[in-house]
Amino acid sequence: MEPKKLVTILMADDDPDDRDFALTAMQESRLANELRFVEDGEELLDYLHRRGRFADPKDSPRPGLILLDLNMPRKDGREALKEIKSDPSLKLIPVVVLTTSKAEEDILRSYNLGANCFITKPVTFDGLVDVVKVLDKHWFQIVELPTRIP
Repeated sequence: MEPKKLVTILMADDDPDDRDFALTAMQESRLANELRFVEDGEELLDYLHRRGRFADPKDSPRPGLILLDLNMPRKDGREALKEIKSDPSLKLIPVVVLTTSKAEEDILRSYNLGANCFITKPVTFDGLVDVVKVLDKHWFQIVELPTRIP
């Protein structure tokens, strides 16, 4: 088996506990990828377009995967997803919606907007560790991700 691809994972989530749980779950899963955080859709797009405090590329390495919460202040995940997938320079970045919602409307809308995957956040930490392990296997060991954007 080839070595794992090490890419930056960018998580957009306004809940500090969810961000902490995700980081701890990655450490528990021994995921070597770097996990970076933004707190809402506005920050997510600032990061992706390297605006404001994310202007320096060292502070905003291009993510290989985005974990996106739907329910955030300022600009929610749905709006951010629509902008990402309509931007030729961003649309190839896989976006995994990771949210508390189980609503069919949110699932359908997320896929219609271009989400690559929709996962309802597990209610337990062990469940989150399992999700991180599956994400790692799928996105970084099985799937071929683009290494550069044309």
